[in-house]
Formats: sequence, C-alpha cells, structure tokens
Amino acid sequence: MNKAQHLHEILTEGSEINIVCHNNPDPDSLASALALGQIATDADIDEQRILYSGDVSHQQNRAFINLFDMDLQLFEPATVQNRPADSLLAFVDHAVPGVNNQVPEGTPVDVVIDHHPADEIDARFVDHREDIGAASTILTEYIRALNIGLDAALATALLFGIRRETLDFLRGVTREEYDAAGYLHDHADQDLLRQLSAPSATGRTLDAVATAIGNRIRKRAVLISHVGWTTEQDALSQAADYLVALEGVETVVVFGIVDKAIHLSARSPDPRVHAGDILEEAFGDDGSVGGQYDVAAGEIPLGIFADFTTDDVQLLSVVERAITARLLTVLNLADDLEE
Repeated sequence: MNKAQHLHEILTEGSEINIVCHNNPDPDSLASALALGQIATDADIDEQRILYSGDVSHQQNRAFINLFDMDLQLFEPATVQNRPADSLLAFVDHAVPGVNNQVPEGTPVDVVIDHHPADEIDARFVDHREDIGAASTILTEYIRALNIGLDAALATALLFGIRRETLDFLRGVTREEYDAAGYLHDHADQDLLRQLSAPSATGRTLDAVATAIGNRIRKRAVLISHVGWTTEQDALSQAADYLVALEGVETVVVFGIVDKAIHLSARSPDPRVHAGDILEEAFGDDGSVGGQYDVAAGEIPLGIFADFTTDDVQLLSVVERAITARLLTVLNLADDLEE
C-alpha cells in the first residue's frame, strides 16, 4: 500500500478531522490544509476544521485566506483534548505537538505531513520528507495518486504554496516541485495567481520594513536589525527578505517585539552558515526557534527581559543590546561594526 492509499484508509476511519496549521500559517501550510480537507471529503469526512495559532499579518497570507474563502479557526486546546476516538487530528507543514503550534505536548496525533527538520515524530501516519521543497508538493502527489477531482481553486492554492515556499523555485526546490507544478499549472487560475503574487501592503508593514532598514548594523557579510515594537509580525520576514538582497550581505537576522514576545526572522543564502543552527545556538534555551539552512524563525518570551524595566523605550533598548550581542557572539564576530 502506498502512502496516499494508507492516508486515505486512515481518513475513512474518522467522523471528523481537525487540521492544524503551524503558528502564523503561510501559503504552503494553508494550501496543504485545503488539500488534506479535499482528501478527507473524498473519504466521507464532512465535519472538518482548519485550526491555527498566532497571527495572519502578512498581506500575502491574508490575501490567500480571503481569495480562497478559508474558514480558519483559532486553535483551542479543548478542541483536541478528550475528543472522540473517531475524531482525527492532523498536522500539515509541521510535525510535533508544542513545536511551532499550540497543541499540548503529548497529544496523540493521527496524521503528520511535513518537510521541515523535526525529531521524535509520533503519529499513526507520517510522511516526513526533508528532501522535499514544500508540503504542498506532497499533498499534490496524494491528489494525483488518489485521482481526486482537482478544481481551479485547489490547484491554484497548491501551486502558489509551492512557489512561495521555494521562493519561485529558487530555494530548496527538487524535481518533485517541478513535476507537481507542471501538473497543477494545467488546472490553475492564472488571474488568481497574479492577485496572490502582488497583494497590497499596509502602511504599518511598510513602516516596520523602513524601521529595519534604518536600524541595520553590519559586520562583514552579516546584517542584524530590528523593527522595534510592531503589530505586523510578518513584516520581520519581509524585512529580512529585503535586507538579504543588499550587496555583500549573506546572513540577515531581523527581530522585533510583538505583543509579549520577541520574534526573529533569519535568512542565509550562504551555504557555510545554517540560519536554523544560528538561532538554535543563540536562543534555543530561551524560546522556540528553528528552521532550515537558509531560512529560520524564532520566538522568545519577553518576560526574561521585562524584569529590567517597565518602560517601553528602555525595554526595547535592553532587548536590542541583548539580542545583538548574543548573535554576534554565536557568529564569532567582533563588536566593531560597519554601516
């Protein structure tokens, strides 16, 4: 029995399914959730919920949810605790309870479909392929193998999920992404793809990116910056994407304070530097961090810094000095900075 058939067989045992996206879901996670929902429908599961935690602040992610009319629900622990035996729990684009999600550790999971590095995955069905560029690629394989009807909306969602996750086939792409994209292209809505590719940005997002540009410090090929206090969490990743294009820069870390936590976003096209390892070494003992060699993210509770002061300006100054110093230490860089 192949993976697709095994998944379908497990789904036929359920009366409902809770599909959990990772925190602050991106198009790859969202598209994978839509596709898994379609497979669940084929397995006669009518009651479905797509759950997430965190925020959806990136304009591209908001556009995705609106254009596909997704009914996302905020995750509540009660949803997955003490559920009936035939109520299924699935993770897409992440793998372990409590890691990049708010699912309590130790919660039994039925389905895991992921392509990110992860340890100790425990579920009835696991398809974990770190050598694949996008979770949407795996879900496209299932749709094809099971001969499930593919309408224009789902094809567009999956194609955009692959494109976004691989940065338009420039990051972590494999032959499987090209094969999946070729299949999806014939069914996708090209006008909808264009709308997703160029969504409008909010003024707050542009302000946050501008702040990161102004706050940048640089040492050799490393650039560190922050956006200060912001409500636009996804502006960090957009700022990192923008700053890593600066001539001579190969590694970027952007951080900022969102609500009661410090969020970080890292980029490193330099194959000698592993972005996920940098954040793990610097902040792994203090918060939830991780990622791949070229892209990583993290979250640190603000409480460990808030003891120093209750003044927002002073607190930001404390955070800026502490985070920057920790990164420079891990990267073995001296304190003399350029730019």
